[in-house]
Amino acid sequence: MSRDRETQKFQGGCHCGAVRFQILVDRWKVQECNCSICRKKGFLHLILPPENFTLLKGQDVLTTYTFNTGIAKHTFCRVCGIHSFYHPRSHPNWIDVNIRCLDQDVLSHFEVEPFDGANWKKNVHKIR
Repeated sequence: MSRDRETQKFQGGCHCGAVRFQILVDRWKVQECNCSICRKKGFLHLILPPENFTLLKGQDVLTTYTFNTGIAKHTFCRVCGIHSFYHPRSHPNWIDVNIRCLDQDVLSHFEVEPFDGANWKKNVHKIR
């Protein structure tokens, strides 16, 4: 598992392929949130600084959904509906990638931590 701790590049995207991105991963923990939207989407969160994310194609097919405070920008492909990344409320200038949308099945490379997003205000300080 030591090789999993090295920085690696991955590509991913939506289901139909209209949205494609590349990420640079140097952190091997993701969070599984139980808030209403994340639970329904099955999102496994890997929050990255913007320099570790490159949108390769699909800006023209991305649609954004906001609710509550409007800070989080939930982007998704308007063709297939997949939410492969977004700008999270906790880090609005960063990118939160759903590792389930990476090309390879990489879940075994990551430690999955539960996050109680249903009680977001009490727990937001725990997001890294």
